[in-house]
Amino acid sequence: MQSASFTLASPSPSLSLLKPRRQPSSFSFNPRFDPIRASSSSSNLNSDSFNVNLSTRRSWSLSSSSSSSPFKLRPWNAPPPCYSDAETNRFEVKATSVPEAAGEKPESSALFKTLELGALFGLWYLFNIYFNIYNKQVLKVYPYPVTVTAIQFAVGTVVVSLMWGLNLYKKPNVSGSQLAVILPLAVVHTLGNVFTNMSLGKVAVSFTHTIKAMEPFFSVVLSAMFLGELPTFWVVASLVPIVGGVALASVTEASFNWAGFWSAMASNLSNQSRNVLSKKVMVKSEESLDNITLFSIITVMSFILLAPVALFMEGVKFTPTFLQSAGLNVNQIYTRSLLAALCFHAYQQVSYMILQRVSPVTHSVGNCVKRVVVIVSSVLFFKTPVSPINTLGTGVALSGVFLYSQVKRLKPKKA
Repeated sequence: MQSASFTLASPSPSLSLLKPRRQPSSFSFNPRFDPIRASSSSSNLNSDSFNVNLSTRRSWSLSSSSSSSPFKLRPWNAPPPCYSDAETNRFEVKATSVPEAAGEKPESSALFKTLELGALFGLWYLFNIYFNIYNKQVLKVYPYPVTVTAIQFAVGTVVVSLMWGLNLYKKPNVSGSQLAVILPLAVVHTLGNVFTNMSLGKVAVSFTHTIKAMEPFFSVVLSAMFLGELPTFWVVASLVPIVGGVALASVTEASFNWAGFWSAMASNLSNQSRNVLSKKVMVKSEESLDNITLFSIITVMSFILLAPVALFMEGVKFTPTFLQSAGLNVNQIYTRSLLAALCFHAYQQVSYMILQRVSPVTHSVGNCVKRVVVIVSSVLFFKTPVSPINTLGTGVALSGVFLYSQVKRLKPKKA
């Protein structure tokens, strides 16, 4: 590199030129820019970091080697700034740091799941209230519970067929082994709904659901038998007020009869068997089906199973001619039966959606809370007469259900 020189005219001797100050060896300056060398020659910067090419600044300074020597004007080249490894790494960490908002995703996801589960429970209760009202109105004037249940499964089968036919939901490819596993579910599902309609046709809606408040008892027994979930002492103790409250309410029930009582008890056994068996089916990953598909198949199979039984037991007693001869309002019976069937399918579907998200015992507790809503709404709608002792028995049973739900959350201590 050639240095610039200056000659000062003066009577004194001429100033000799000084050589430019030599740069440190590690920062040798090359006037010709080489992009390949610039990107690979630096040893102070990490290879994963970015390369910075800074143009060298030039300034001028006066210096003297001794007091007798003349002043020399030399160019001074500022070396490029040197970045240490610590500074480079600090820049990289700051540039790739995770935003603080990312930590909020698990909390928002948990909140969304809680709200979704709460909405499902609300829909479950609402559909069940309307189902019980319309269903009771039909069964009061049309005492054929098996036919009513078959009609409800028929409407559900039509809904499922439309979903599959219009591609609203993917039609499943079910193997023979899967159908063999689902068949017991369809049997207990069919029996549970037939027994419920038998009880609703014989006694008041409030009494049927008071008896069905004993579902935690059946749930604990069946979960221990088939799922290996052994109850704690406090869980067993919480079942005492449930059983005692149902017994007290039964003794003082104005509409009590044994057919309605045992039908409701059989419904408890069937429904809790369905819930436990459903949980066993859904936890088998190699054979598992999603909740909508599982319930849809069960609905179709239940209709196929029950339709011939209804015709054999009760005959063809749903034609307009028969209804008119019985002095019934055909349009009213058909309309209420259709609404009851739609609400029936909707609340059963939501029930399976909840069951896939929670344990069978939790599902049973939610079901018992639903009893409270249904009992209160049916008493108000149908103006059912209730005595103080009957109210006390129902209250004790439902309080036992609440106590059961609380002690069920306590985890047993490991030995």
